[in-house]
Amino acid sequence: MYRLLQQYEIVTWWGTSVEIRSGLERLVRMGQLSATEYSGGETRLKRLRSTWREVRPDDGLRSEAESLLYRFPLSAADSFQLAAAMTWTGRRPRGKVFICGDARLLEAAKQLGFQAIEA
Repeated sequence: MYRLLQQYEIVTWWGTSVEIRSGLERLVRMGQLSATEYSGGETRLKRLRSTWREVRPDDGLRSEAESLLYRFPLSAADSFQLAAAMTWTGRRPRGKVFICGDARLLEAAKQLGFQAIEA
């Protein structure tokens, strides 16, 4: 993952930090993340957020996300991620890289024409 972070600029959906924080909080509640690990995750999130570019929400992005839900079995959050990627590419994903660890989201990105890299 660190190699990928050095190789590619991060462009992400505006709500990504909320998704990450939600995951951290859920792991704490489940007893799977210690206070020290949580603090480390929060520090990494702040560091990443200071370097990434965010695609902001607007009506076009929402419409794109809704159409992706019709085409692919994605969660709402994943459809926003993919819609943000489509917005960033100007709806021309060929030759652009899409990196994630979710198989369904990665497959949808691949079908749209992104170069899909599993993280």
